[in-house]
Amino acid sequence: MRIDIITVLPELLESPLGHSIMKRAQDKGLLQVVVHDLRAFGHGKHRQVDDYQYGGGAGMVMMAEPLVNCIEQLQAERGYDEVIYMTPDGKRFAQPTANRLSLLTNLMIICGHYKGIDERVREHFVTMEISIGDFVLSGGELPAAMVVDAVGRLLPGVLNDETSALFDSFQDNLLAPPVYTRPEEFRGWKVPDILLSGHSRKIEDWRYEQALKRTQERRPDLLEGE
Repeated sequence: MRIDIITVLPELLESPLGHSIMKRAQDKGLLQVVVHDLRAFGHGKHRQVDDYQYGGGAGMVMMAEPLVNCIEQLQAERGYDEVIYMTPDGKRFAQPTANRLSLLTNLMIICGHYKGIDERVREHFVTMEISIGDFVLSGGELPAAMVVDAVGRLLPGVLNDETSALFDSFQDNLLAPPVYTRPEEFRGWKVPDILLSGHSRKIEDWRYEQALKRTQERRPDLLEGE
């Protein structure tokens, strides 16, 4: 999979995508993330990419021309399955969306900044708009990194145990069950006996029951569609 990210602050993406699982995914050649500095397409010696909004009001708007020039240059090199815009008014990002995106080949992500991007770019180039929650950040770089991480870890071969992602929270609309590791007893607090029993079927049933209980207590909305 290849993911191209368009941003005015490429340095914000260096650390989230340059370590741990995302780094291993790229080192293995399973994921290619290419970050594009929008200012390379900016106007004048200051490489301007934003301007005042028509109609007045506080805040600057990312201009259409630099964005479109960058998008079209990338589209001339390859086809994209989705052109994604990170925006607070997009569709709330959830695990099923990550699952679907992980099956695609080429993604482009536009990181909003300031008051957002010129609406004409959204109308004519963006195919998908994603929000990570009902709050506003300074820009779309951190949300973009979250999407890349959520999608990238699902690619075959990225995780050492490929079944691990199948038991994450939100798969099958359930939160993950409690997990434990050594020692068996710590400060008098013991690991549930069932996890030490060696009975795979009983352990599986216990984990499902615990996942269901936790979901009912903490996120009952996830069960409403059942």
